[in-house]
Amino acid sequence: MVGETDSDAFVELLYSGYKNHALIRKYKSELHQFAKLRNAIVHERVNADYYIAEPHIEVVVRIEEIAKEFEKPQTALSIATSPVFYYYEDAYLKDVLKVINKFDFTRFPVYDKEDKYVALLTSTEIIQWMAKHFSDNVVHFEDVRVKELLTKGKNYFVTFVDEDASLYHIEELFERYHTRGKKLQAVIITETGDRHGKPIGVITPWDLLDSDPAED
Repeated sequence: MVGETDSDAFVELLYSGYKNHALIRKYKSELHQFAKLRNAIVHERVNADYYIAEPHIEVVVRIEEIAKEFEKPQTALSIATSPVFYYYEDAYLKDVLKVINKFDFTRFPVYDKEDKYVALLTSTEIIQWMAKHFSDNVVHFEDVRVKELLTKGKNYFVTFVDEDASLYHIEELFERYHTRGKKLQAVIITETGDRHGKPIGVITPWDLLDSDPAED
């Protein structure tokens, strides 16, 4: 995971990698303690038959648990909203509202007739549109199309990942945008990570907070 250093010393890899890898940050403290234990066993034994330290069975079990997560981390799909409700530009607003009413979804990928990703429709656009078209205590939307709700010149920050992306990679993406002063509205999961592929999952900032991997 850590490619920005020439050293293979465990502690150096640990402190170099935690800055850019959420998974390493999650276990940084424990891994550092394990490194100290390892050094005590290997380097500080009194003689060939006597060690000043040895790991409890609980420590061995914990090391194995962490190793398994590094080998096969939790996938992004495990917390993603799935299946995904996505719409074409000429779809009707009333159909979107039915889905919101039933599932409480707030973000919908929008595609053109050639199945290419166009924009992200959010509940904010829908509310703003209704506010602008509210008159005499009535909002008429029977024939309103999705494309009418997309704000011209406004494009939310959205990125795409493949179906094998880890949850920690998603966390890193949100952090990366945040450090640049940008708000990533959604990560859309497609089979290969192609932005024009069929969406099979969507992750919002709220999904990431609910999963709370850093506090498990």
